[in-house]
Amino acid sequence: MSLVAAYVVPHPPLAVPEVGRGSESGIAATLAGYREVARRIEEMAPETILIVSPHSAYYADWIYLGAGDGAAGSLSQFGASEVSFALQYDEAFRDALAACADVAGLPAGCVSERARELDHGVLVPLYYLEQRYPSENYRAVSIGGSGVAREELLAFGRCMAKTAADLDRKAVLLVSGDLSHKLKADGPYGFDPAGPRFDESFAAVVESGDPTGFADLDPSMCEDAAECGLSGFIMLAGALGEARSGGAAFSSELLSYEGPFGVGYGVAAFEPTGEKQAAANGEETARGVADASDADHLVALARATVEQYVRTKSVPTAPTLPSSLPERAACFVSIHTASTGELRGCIGTIEPVQPTLADEVIENAVSASTRDPRFPAIAPCELDDLSISVDVLLPPEPATAADLNAKRYGVIVTQGFKRGLLLPDLEGVDTVEEQLRIACMKAGIDPRGGFDRIDIERFEVVRHE
Repeated sequence: MSLVAAYVVPHPPLAVPEVGRGSESGIAATLAGYREVARRIEEMAPETILIVSPHSAYYADWIYLGAGDGAAGSLSQFGASEVSFALQYDEAFRDALAACADVAGLPAGCVSERARELDHGVLVPLYYLEQRYPSENYRAVSIGGSGVAREELLAFGRCMAKTAADLDRKAVLLVSGDLSHKLKADGPYGFDPAGPRFDESFAAVVESGDPTGFADLDPSMCEDAAECGLSGFIMLAGALGEARSGGAAFSSELLSYEGPFGVGYGVAAFEPTGEKQAAANGEETARGVADASDADHLVALARATVEQYVRTKSVPTAPTLPSSLPERAACFVSIHTASTGELRGCIGTIEPVQPTLADEVIENAVSASTRDPRFPAIAPCELDDLSISVDVLLPPEPATAADLNAKRYGVIVTQGFKRGLLLPDLEGVDTVEEQLRIACMKAGIDPRGGFDRIDIERFEVVRHE
């Protein structure tokens, strides 16, 4: 047991629908990132979650640890008093963390026994975490941002990981912090050239795989950008550095980034490597396996689209996808009932018809959830019990029946104006003959005359799930 993962999330109150009242649809990628982080934390089932928020208590010369046995709070200052949460503190972890900091000569600890109310830097992430991993499943340690020297922030982060290891505690670090507040002239804080530079630097550090780069960012740029999460990011770097020194290896990925309202919102994950298998049998199949970060973007986008459209009949703005994904591509969105495995909808395109792959995913996610003629439209009560996958189609090539492999290749059959497609590696479709017969039936082609009179194309897919 030790520190098993770390995440960065922003904290705009409008991300909570009771506050945003529809404006949250403008940051759909961020909401998808929240849900993905909550899903992963649920899978990890930590005993302790360390939550860093610059709004808990920010001292220039002290690192604040939440006192008492717990705290509660609501978003009443943002007009949503009904949104409230309470946390029970892991007092043993907090006290051991304070003792570790004391031994290291760091200015950290509880400044009093008065428990502070939970602030929005904690409450906004909790809104999404509670939906997947309620607070009764774990204990928390509340930590404030701090203006102490960067070397001290790194050292305090090392104490986090060391304490988790010493207590044999399965812990997750959740750092709440917005990026630059000066991205747009018409934003609430105006524009400064340092704003976009800071956000670009944040993304570069995450994608580099070495979070110690947070401690090397130019202080003047950080100040001019008016960021509010850097001290927590540096603590994260120290914690992962300590975990790595004990033999752990971590990957990093930028789950989402956007700044439509003039403030940068980034969601990032730092997780142990080797957790995800390339394929179910442990071998990479010829059909292709998505890189984890790419898969998270597409599946998260499809899920966010389904949830938003089913609830509001609106769709998210198409985000910019990683450069490792194709700019345009055909794709299929498949939806299953998670508890039973039954198909609930599947719609896609044989060729790209939208301006970008992101637009393609959004359109097909809407169609799969509400327009598949085989099923009724998905209802809001079903949203918590859905599994969603996205298949990105590689360009098709002419083939004969002898060139096919039902597990590796999808197939497109054409006869005149009739055309049908079947994806590869489908349950119950084990032979080429079955694959071709079903594809013909979908196209309205009579397969009894033989497949030699039918135009056949094969294609591979990269499956994201």
